[in-house]
Amino acid sequence: MTRHLCTLSVLALLAVASVAVFVMSGRYPVGADVSHWQVTHWLLESLRERSIAHAAARIHVPPLDAPDMLLSGGADYNDMCAACHLRPGEDSTDLKIGLYPSPPELTASARSNVDEQEQSRRQFWIIKHGIKASGMPAWGKTHDDQRIWAMVAFLKRLPELTPTQYQIITARGKAQAEPDCHQRS
Repeated sequence: MTRHLCTLSVLALLAVASVAVFVMSGRYPVGADVSHWQVTHWLLESLRERSIAHAAARIHVPPLDAPDMLLSGGADYNDMCAACHLRPGEDSTDLKIGLYPSPPELTASARSNVDEQEQSRRQFWIIKHGIKASGMPAWGKTHDDQRIWAMVAFLKRLPELTPTQYQIITARGKAQAEPDCHQRS
């Protein structure tokens, strides 16, 4: 029994040492213009998906049908998200092309194997907390939950919008986008 434990300990130390040597060698390609190795991609995708599912599981989804949520969420999406996640009628943007991993195209229909409540919790969590090393910022540092839920409400409708509908819904008046600091109340 002790011999097996000793052998396992030596193998574990060799594995840790091998990983350390590999990491310190700088041989792994980290450029965004080179894809991950297949096993690395699988590990990172699995870790991300399980982590988001676990973290978002207990989030309560409020009603997302109010028209004002659609309008404010749409304007925020246009300002903060569209360059990476696209607008209806767009195939790509320079920013989206340069990112790795490539951000999901949110103008496409939602994943069919995920129920609507789970999808909303997931979207809320991702928008609020971001995703490390992906280019997805944590908007919860600058936006309150109500504003993030408005973006989730907009995302529910985004796949069915035409380019013209999108432009109308996401238009933010100059007064909204740039408040006049000299105006008195």
